[in-house]
Amino acid sequence: MGLFNQILDAINDPETEASTSQISNIVSTVQELSNSHNAKPTGVQTAMSIVGKYTRSALQQKRQQESPDSVQSLISQFAGTQANNQAVQLIFSNSQLQQMIREIEAKTGLNQGTIQSILPTLVPLVLNFLKTGSKSGNTLASNSVLSSFLDADGDGDVDMADAIQMASKYLQ
Repeated sequence: MGLFNQILDAINDPETEASTSQISNIVSTVQELSNSHNAKPTGVQTAMSIVGKYTRSALQQKRQQESPDSVQSLISQFAGTQANNQAVQLIFSNSQLQQMIREIEAKTGLNQGTIQSILPTLVPLVLNFLKTGSKSGNTLASNSVLSSFLDADGDGDVDMADAIQMASKYLQ
């Protein structure tokens, strides 16, 4: 099941935090990033997919080294629509960050300066998507969206761009 289907299931589950307004805020923030940086929306969406791929890897590693609760706690603390440099620094090593920036630059045509300025917003947006599966009032309870995201087959395809596009259509 795709990421967006997991998010839709969470929206329809009254026990989770997911809501259409949360998804709407994510979509709006991606559009605002595109506008404010004179970037094509598809470029920012692709960047978000790449950030999602690296986030998956980093969170899988954190889950293995620490615990599933530490990953859920990180998501609860840093998910949102506002820029947060601390989220970027806590999730990624310097080498992961540099590799991610190079890949975003190569696949989107965005320059390094633009990428570095949008990353502190893209990371909380990815975490916000993952937070949709959190149980209301219990930040450390099982999170179906996060579990599905982290336990995916590792094919490198993180459908964040698809999720953004589908969310935009869903909200219309």
